[in-house]
Amino acid sequence: MDDSKHQALDRYAPDTALTRLIRIPVRIVVLVVVLPVRMVWDLLSAAWHAFDRVLLRPLGRGLARLADTLVLTPLAWLYGAVLTPLGHGAAWLLGKVGQGVARLFTTLLVAPAVALWRYVLVPSARYGVVVPLVWLYGAVLTPVGRGAAWVFGKAWQGAAWFLGGIWQGIAWAFGLLWQGIAWIFGLVWQGIAAIGRGLWTAVTWLVTTLLVTPASWLYRHILAPVGREIAAAVEVAWRIAGYLSRAVGRGIAWLARHLIGVPVAWVHRTVGTPVGHFVRDALWAPARRAAEEAGRAARGALATARETVRQARRDAWRALAGAAGGARSGELLGVPARTLGSTTTVPSAAQASETSLLGEKLVKQG
Repeated sequence: MDDSKHQALDRYAPDTALTRLIRIPVRIVVLVVVLPVRMVWDLLSAAWHAFDRVLLRPLGRGLARLADTLVLTPLAWLYGAVLTPLGHGAAWLLGKVGQGVARLFTTLLVAPAVALWRYVLVPSARYGVVVPLVWLYGAVLTPVGRGAAWVFGKAWQGAAWFLGGIWQGIAWAFGLLWQGIAWIFGLVWQGIAAIGRGLWTAVTWLVTTLLVTPASWLYRHILAPVGREIAAAVEVAWRIAGYLSRAVGRGIAWLARHLIGVPVAWVHRTVGTPVGHFVRDALWAPARRAAEEAGRAARGALATARETVRQARRDAWRALAGAAGGARSGELLGVPARTLGSTTTVPSAAQASETSLLGEKLVKQG
């Protein structure tokens, strides 16, 4: 209680000459020591936050998605679609096998063993062993035991009376002897206790006078003020270092913005944007339109070529294996046909291809 009261009083103790003398030098020294530490701490903290925001969090989300896609989802599908049905099937199969084994074991071993125990061993043990032993205990051993107990009881009572008298005599003699010894030791112990109390009092006075009192005075008047000043100096220096570190950071940010950001923005605004618009309007847009036109022309040419090849194939098939009489398969109705190699339209003639060379050969042969 006294120490806690002294500590509470020391905490709110007024300034002394010693505290006023060491306050300013201690704060200057602590500020010089703490300022680099605070600046390095703020720099590392800013770098860590930037690293975490730019790299660690996206990397963690990407790894989580990759693990979910490559590991968790296949494992869940494997568990739900493969392992669970296999487990259910194996459990059902093992259950059926276990039931069959249990039934077989019961039929071949348990039932015969139960019958043997119930109808052979139990009657044999009961009537062959237990009943004779019960009769022997009740008719023979019990009367003999009671007689032996009565005889031994009387003998024990006599021996106990004799030994009790001897023990009482020995105990009385030892009691007197012990009382004398205890009285002597009591006197000796009282002397030793008195000497010990005197020595303890002397040692306590010496320790208090030579150690406790000087140490208490040293702690209360020197160490406690110095410690409070050092703690206050560290706190103040940490705050001042924080202000300085933030000021340096704002200065560096201002320089970076005006030396790098503003010129880059100016170049982007005055050079990059017009050049990009020129490239977009003068080069990219015409190239894109030309590519679209070329694509449409190519698609049209391919469609025309496919239609031409398809028509040539139909004409060749009609010329080589045309149907006998009437309209052929796939031929348009109501379109007048021409004779092979001529321009005269004959309604009953087969329509000839305008581009097939096979038709010209057939006309010459005819």
